[in-house]
Amino acid sequence: MSNGKSFLVDLTKCTACRGCQIACKQWKKLPGEKTKNTGTHQNPPDFAYNTLRVVRFSEKEINGKMHWFFTPDQCRHCLDAPCKTGAELPDSIIIDEDTGAVVYNEKTAKESFDAIQGICPYNVPRQDKKSKIISKCDMCNDRVKAGKRPACVTSCPTGTMNFGDRDEMLKLAEKRLAEAKKKYPKAQLVDADSVRVIFLTADDPTLYSSTLMADASSVPAHGYTRQELFAGLLRPVKRVLG
Repeated sequence: MSNGKSFLVDLTKCTACRGCQIACKQWKKLPGEKTKNTGTHQNPPDFAYNTLRVVRFSEKEINGKMHWFFTPDQCRHCLDAPCKTGAELPDSIIIDEDTGAVVYNEKTAKESFDAIQGICPYNVPRQDKKSKIISKCDMCNDRVKAGKRPACVTSCPTGTMNFGDRDEMLKLAEKRLAEAKKKYPKAQLVDADSVRVIFLTADDPTLYSSTLMADASSVPAHGYTRQELFAGLLRPVKRVLG
């Protein structure tokens, strides 16, 4: 397989306009959700089977001042996808050979949702309780195959969302990181060697979202580190889950 594609999500540029969130709904023809005010500007509150992308809002007080931390969140399209490890059917979760996108299909509904969601270190997959369909971002693989950018990237007005060949995105990530560190000394790239959706943060990733960085603590096989998770050492887990 080629190096495929990757995103660079530069959170130092995000204004939480939610253009990407709306563009995803529009392209996928996904219905809106009935929501209510929960005391935050974030809405909907989380992923759902018909909400594949959410812009997360985090308010933190630092040194007596209020700070906003925004995260346009989505599936990370892991290089070694743990969710595929948790699947029993060999073709229910596909890794696209050209793009590297992790794609679910109608056969994914036959899998154990608890196994698929439980092994994801970013808590991404969601299920429609009626149809049993398990869903998440598919990298707009249909658009990418047609030579277009993902809908979220096309809609972004600030340069937060970037997409292209993985090598190109990794180079851009290092360039953006060097620029960001001039203003934000704690800036860092999150899980860049393990996923195709690379986040650049201005500060500690935990200030943005509890799931911004990979977390193996809730994965059924306890004791594995994040690095071991992405090295594929959880492959035996699907036998335990069975």
